Amino acid sequence: MRIGTGEHVYDWNDSWAALPNPESARAGWSHHGIVVTESGRLITLHQGDLTMLEIAPDGTVERSWGLGLGLSEAHGITLVKEGAAEYLWIADNGRKRTPETGYEYPDSDSKVTGQVVKTTLDGEVAMRLDTPPLSVYRDGDYMPTWVAVNEERNGGNGDVWVADGYGQNLVHRYDAGGGYVSSISGEEGTVGAFDCPHAIFIDTRRDDHELYVADRANGRVQVYDLDGKFERGFGSDFLTSPSGFATDGDLMIVAELRARLTILDLDDRPVAYLGDNEQVCGVPGWPNNLDENGMTVATSLLEPGKFNSPHGMTVDAAGNIYVAEWLIGGRLVRLTKA
Repeated sequence: MRIGTGEHVYDWNDSWAALPNPESARAGWSHHGIVVTESGRLITLHQGDLTMLEIAPDGTVERSWGLGLGLSEAHGITLVKEGAAEYLWIADNGRKRTPETGYEYPDSDSKVTGQVVKTTLDGEVAMRLDTPPLSVYRDGDYMPTWVAVNEERNGGNGDVWVADGYGQNLVHRYDAGGGYVSSISGEEGTVGAFDCPHAIFIDTRRDDHELYVADRANGRVQVYDLDGKFERGFGSDFLTSPSGFATDGDLMIVAELRARLTILDLDDRPVAYLGDNEQVCGVPGWPNNLDENGMTVATSLLEPGKFNSPHGMTVDAAGNIYVAEWLIGGRLVRLTKA
C-alpha cells in the first residue's frame, strides 16, 4: 500500500519483520524505542520480554540478548557512535504495564525511580547516570523517557540530555563523563512549562545544532540551544501529540502518538502527514480496545496504511522510516521511500 502525497510518498509494510511471536509477544504492551545501526540493522525491544532484538534489513532477527541490567523497559533507545564503536543509551521509565496487572501500572506505595544506562551493542554496561541531584526527587518520581547526546562526531561536546517525561516534566543535562550539569523546565521561554517532555533530539540539520523537545501533552515542540537557552516554540496550531523525532536530509519526521507522522521542513512547517488516523484515538480503550466487561484487550482496529499509536521511530540511510507502535501485541511498520 502506498501512502503520502507529492514528494513524500512511501510504501507501507507492517508484516516485513519476522519477529518472535510467543504468547508474551501477543500479550505484551509495546512501549519502546527503535534505532538503526550504521550497518542498517534495527535494534528494538521485544514487546513482552526484556529481550533486545537486532533485525536485519530483510526482517529476520539476527540475534537477541537479555536486557537485564535491573531495567523494566527500554522506553527510549538512542544510538550513538564513538570512534568505531556504536553504543545504546536506554531510558527506562521504571515500570511496565503487563497482563498480570490488567494492563495497569503496578501499584506502589514508594516512588518510582527509573534509570538511564549506556550499553554496548552486546548489552554490556558502559555507563549509568545518577538520578538528578534535585530536591524534587527526594519524594517525587523519576521516570526518564528519552536520551539525546551532543555527539563529538558531529562537533559536539558529548553532553547527555535526559527527558524525565513521565516524572517531573524536566529535561536534564549531564556532561560526557556523566556528571549532572543543569535542568530546563520550559519556563525559560515564552510558551510555558513542559507537560510530558516525552522525547528529545539533537537536530544537526543546520550549522547551529539544536535540542528539540517533544512537549507532548501541550501539543507542541520547544527548541533550545545546546547550552539550554530557549530559542522558540512551535506546533500548537498543527501538532496534536509529538512523541519522537527523526531526520531525513533537510526534513524532520515527528511521530505523533495520536495516529500519524508529521513531516516538517527546515522552517518547522508541516509539509505532509503520513498514515493519519486520529479518529481511532476516540475508541474506548485506545490504543487498545475494551471487552464487554470493560477490560483492556488488544485492538481489532489495525488497518494497513493507517497508524494507531506511533511511539518509537527511526530512519535509515535510504530514508526509509521504521515505526514501533504503542499497543498490546505491538506493530512494527516500515515505510519504504518510493
